[in-house]
Amino acid sequence: MTDIREYTRKYAIKSDAMGALSFFASLAAYGAALTLGASYATTLWISVPMVVILAFASVRLYVLQHDCGHHSLFETKWMNDAAGYVLSIFSLTPFRVMQYNHNLHHAYLGNLEHRETTEVYTMTLREWQEAGFFNRLWYRLYRNPLIMLSLGGLYTYFIAYRWPRNTLKVGAGGVIAHNLMLAAYVALVYLAFGIPGLVVLAASAIIAGVIGVFLVYLQHNFEDTYWDRKPDLDFRKATLVGSSSLDLGHWWDVGTGNIAYHDLHHFNPSIPSFMLRKCQNNLPDELKSHDVIRWPEAIRSFRLKLWDEDAERLVPFPKEPAHGMAAAG
Repeated sequence: MTDIREYTRKYAIKSDAMGALSFFASLAAYGAALTLGASYATTLWISVPMVVILAFASVRLYVLQHDCGHHSLFETKWMNDAAGYVLSIFSLTPFRVMQYNHNLHHAYLGNLEHRETTEVYTMTLREWQEAGFFNRLWYRLYRNPLIMLSLGGLYTYFIAYRWPRNTLKVGAGGVIAHNLMLAAYVALVYLAFGIPGLVVLAASAIIAGVIGVFLVYLQHNFEDTYWDRKPDLDFRKATLVGSSSLDLGHWWDVGTGNIAYHDLHHFNPSIPSFMLRKCQNNLPDELKSHDVIRWPEAIRSFRLKLWDEDAERLVPFPKEPAHGMAAAG
């Protein structure tokens, strides 16, 4: 039987040609959607679809930037870094801060002692049972899908990546330079398209944030995910069992750069996004750690809130006694 490490190594192929094709084709789709959306802003049957396409193009550019952070999009480090800085303007996300935070996420995946690095915080069932009223209320609001998908995207991509706690660890100068370049880009959009251009850009950024949080949540928040504590923590199991494989359709993969096949990505971050779908489709049954998640299960996963250490699965909030924490429910 082929080992999963040996299998994924065949797809960890860096290619300047394929990297450039992904890079420039994604930028072209982004530019075309922005131009059409802004130019026909009052023609809703054109502008609305273009805003959605622009949002997915922004997500795809973020995924390519994420590839650059792993130095997997191009063959050389300098090309990945250069592309990462360029893409950061359109993804609205400082490159080095994203890279630093994401590398921590990979390092502490599935570790209950380092949940601050997993992008979506998860409380254990025991912690919930011991929590007071305000902690429960805060966590209920935090894990509410309407709040998480809307405010969560705005907080993550527009605030958290620029917050001093993050920026000071990787260099405030780079973030300031990024913000200046971003301001110049927004000014160029205004000069080219006026207020309609800014409205289209802002609307697409909000939708892209929702898509991004939706993906980030489903990548590790599903019923049979994996969490543990050292010394029992199994990093191999955390990457393959604790990360999902989402099958949400071909066009979803196109729009999100194939990042839905997250178990394979976590196991071998050297696989570039343009090879992930092929790697998943050719994966032998004996190497699969779990079934793929499709739309019905993906939607149901948002009911799961707490990690049950005894049952070793993600579970919904327990039902509160009618006379108990009703106000927090």
